[in-house]
Amino acid sequence: MKVDGTIDKFKVMLVAKSFTQKQGIDYFNTYAREENSPKEKAVESAIHVVRDCDFVPVNVEIKINVDGSVSMSNTKAAIGGAVRDSNGNWLTSFAMITRVSDVFQIETQSVVEGLKLAWSKGFTQVEVNCDNAMLIDIIRNGFASISNIAKVQLIHEWCTKDWKLKFRYVLRKNNKVADCLAKAAIEKLNQLVLLTYPQQYITRLMLIIHCMRRPLSPYIPSF
Repeated sequence: MKVDGTIDKFKVMLVAKSFTQKQGIDYFNTYAREENSPKEKAVESAIHVVRDCDFVPVNVEIKINVDGSVSMSNTKAAIGGAVRDSNGNWLTSFAMITRVSDVFQIETQSVVEGLKLAWSKGFTQVEVNCDNAMLIDIIRNGFASISNIAKVQLIHEWCTKDWKLKFRYVLRKNNKVADCLAKAAIEKLNQLVLLTYPQQYITRLMLIIHCMRRPLSPYIPSF
């Protein structure tokens, strides 16, 4: 309100469950926001950490596409990932048989293994592409630290390290190479296999993807 008594602007306060207020009793009451609980403070702290590590625009050194796969018979589960440089050139890939679980947990493990690999190779600016929208949403909104899933919490711990991370959701159709790597995984349980060069079936798949994109370019821009 201005000094002359005229209204300058209106202010609005959002009241949770305001429909429980009754006219004549507490209809015109307003309530101040209470001090954050320890859990709310933890969420806010986590959000700040995530903003610092994955919302900062960076020219990434590498991009990692990751995916998880569970067989139709629910007897085999695996993860896979493909690593490219900033120009889309192939660097390496990985695959691993893992314990059968729900798809969310398996794809979470694929992100963790991708981060482990990038860190071990000394990269400091990394973009992780995943087709699990819920997982990416949890990470980007700072809720990984309070998740009851240990692997999701582990992703948050990786975010707090001294590097720049960016997490991006991609459509399943744009994540075919990582999906193919997961489905073709062999070897022993929890044994990570690194492939320096793409195998023949991956090369064919990338060629198909490359030919479907226009204009043609000398490298594979995304998969």
